[in-house]
Amino acid sequence: MKKIILPLLTVSLLWACTSENKDKKVAHVITAENDTLTYRYDSVKVVSNNLVKLAVNKQADTANAIVRYPVFENDSLNNYIKSQVLHYFGDEEMPTAFDDIASSFIRGYNEFYLENPGTAQWWYLLIDIKVIRQLHNYIALKYIHSDYAGGAHGNTVISYINFNPKTNQAITVDSLILPDKKVELLKVGERIFRSNENISATESLEKRYFFTNGKFSLPKNFYVSNKGLVFLYNPYEIKPYADGTTELVIPFSELSGIAKPQTILTPNQ
Repeated sequence: MKKIILPLLTVSLLWACTSENKDKKVAHVITAENDTLTYRYDSVKVVSNNLVKLAVNKQADTANAIVRYPVFENDSLNNYIKSQVLHYFGDEEMPTAFDDIASSFIRGYNEFYLENPGTAQWWYLLIDIKVIRQLHNYIALKYIHSDYAGGAHGNTVISYINFNPKTNQAITVDSLILPDKKVELLKVGERIFRSNENISATESLEKRYFFTNGKFSLPKNFYVSNKGLVFLYNPYEIKPYADGTTELVIPFSELSGIAKPQTILTPNQ
């Protein structure tokens, strides 16, 4: 995953910070138990005061940074979500709060604007985190990180946050798959991948994809849908940017004997 280190330069600027979308929303209840985990969505928005005129007869625009995120009635989960976002920026000069992320991004833009008077560039940052699945022992969140800070085009990275609100622990692939079945999971994943891509079982992956040494691998990015174990390759991970993301779904039926018993991958056990 591409990491962005945001500049923390001290410059004179004007920026606005607002909170939005504070209506409480009750999470969809999957189980028959009275075991809901409520949440609301909150947001931070910081806007630069330096206007950029995009084109003739068009209104001026400016850089903006928006962070949208759910707030649960579970501090451990809230802290874990926050840690996943903050660690995106790396350990060096890592921000400490969502406000810091947005304001730091705009400080960086304002510094760029002062050094490049008359620039037509307007930067943007969007961090959007949404709940996409909830069970009594599992919450999956989709984390979209989209930004533009110069260059040929913006970048968008999608990742998933997997958490067990019962144990207050992160859920990893290793926590779901039997230790001696990882190779088998890889084989199943490759078979489905080749079928999805319409390539034979023997065709080389080296010319068409970015797998290391042409050897198939699963991405770290995953969540569990109502269909099975879902993996996601981001742009540049195995294909050119123009090809976008690539999703790989391994159905529950293919995970029999591979998944650990009594997990979210074995709903019928």
